[in-house]
Amino acid sequence: MATQGKSQPKDGARTSQPARRQPESLRLRSIMPSYTVNDIQKSVAWYQDGLGFHVSERWEDAGELKGVMLKAGSCQLGLMQDDFKKGRDRKKGEGFRVWCDTAQDIDALAARLRAFGGTIVEGPGKQWDAYSFTGQDPDGFKITISQAAAEK
Repeated sequence: MATQGKSQPKDGARTSQPARRQPESLRLRSIMPSYTVNDIQKSVAWYQDGLGFHVSERWEDAGELKGVMLKAGSCQLGLMQDDFKKGRDRKKGEGFRVWCDTAQDIDALAARLRAFGGTIVEGPGKQWDAYSFTGQDPDGFKITISQAAAEK
């Protein structure tokens, strides 16, 4: 019988093979998604007024807003105005979702988004061992904000 890290040739003699070394794993300190949006002003309002992000950086060209860096706690989200070089009908947001954890009141956050007029596509409620809701921004990007079920 062969043992881990060893092979046994047909004649029964054992030979030693070096154990396979796994490549070093990626160790990130943060990750920051960035979305290309159809209407930067509308998207900034959705994230800022609807969810509570704040604008930490603005990028303008000749006085026209081209992008922003949004911040919520230690997390960041970038928004860039689409230049429409790939067409105005280019789909955005399909098959993409950002998952966020918080200790804040999920019901209150969902109520804030609803009061703003934002779209909630799931919850609030218990889902996937957490209490969460999912909002969908003006371009179809989904953001799920959750709190561990034990915290709720």
